[in-house]
Amino acid sequence: MRLRILAALAALSVAALSACGNAGGGTGAASGTLKIMAPANAGGGWDQTSRTAEQAIKQAEPSRKVEVYNVPGAGGTIGLAQLAGEKGNGNLLMTMGLVMVGAIEQNKSKVTLADTTPIAKLTEEYEIVVVPAESKLKTLADLVAAWKADPKTVSIAGGSAGGTDHILAGLMAKAAGVDPKQINYVANSGGGEALNLLLGNKATIGISGVGEFAEQVKAGKLRALGVSSAQKLPTLDAPTLKEGGLDVEIANWRGMVAPGGLSDADKKNLTDLVTKMHGSQSWKDAVAKNGWIDAFQTGQQFADYLGAEQTRVKGIIAEMGLVS
Repeated sequence: MRLRILAALAALSVAALSACGNAGGGTGAASGTLKIMAPANAGGGWDQTSRTAEQAIKQAEPSRKVEVYNVPGAGGTIGLAQLAGEKGNGNLLMTMGLVMVGAIEQNKSKVTLADTTPIAKLTEEYEIVVVPAESKLKTLADLVAAWKADPKTVSIAGGSAGGTDHILAGLMAKAAGVDPKQINYVANSGGGEALNLLLGNKATIGISGVGEFAEQVKAGKLRALGVSSAQKLPTLDAPTLKEGGLDVEIANWRGMVAPGGLSDADKKNLTDLVTKMHGSQSWKDAVAKNGWIDAFQTGQQFADYLGAEQTRVKGIIAEMGLVS
């Protein structure tokens, strides 16, 4: 009988120690498989960022299991709705960014970023305007001429309606003296789809983040008409939009949020993990290779930034008439 009692007490002691260990990490951000949702199809910027983060986390914490999965559609708002259903899950991150801010407005999404837990802003990235290699449009001046002749004949392949690519198209049209409401914008759920349209010569021009089209430009499959940076990018032989005669400058940004309702411990664990990821050599190399701009910020600073961006983007898309 005494042996049975001692065995039972030992089992209770092990269970208590295990519970204490889990209490320090909340519901599992310190253990188990971390899942990263890319709320778009494979091949786009969110997918690229998510998979880059996966590899960087594995380098930073080799024992950590990480999985990336895709939930495409509606500028990321379908993924956002799914994230809202994972309230309190400390083992889930979602990659998001400026595109989602616009899509929430455009789709009149009932779920907003207020229903998430901001973790970190990661990068900024300039946009690039491209055409198929055999296109008759050689410069931005050629594009402006075609737009002015008939905006509807110039199909523009880009990401989600109301997203960064769409906003840039509208700003470019306005700078060219063309009504933004008249442009022929073809929305896609990811950069991969837009790329397929361009390579299949089914779109006149394409707009996306530099990292999504840069390799095809370097390979000669696409030709860059301009980039949305203030100065020429050292990694790409392309003029700025301003050099091409369009006074437009804009940068996309990407970050990560977690479900709402996280414990303080889970929020800290995820923030610490992403901070560690950001410091890894794998992440630094990817930032340099993809032409991304390091714009890392966490905590209240990122939460405040998100709030300001929602106000700013709502004003832009309303002014441009890009959403009803």
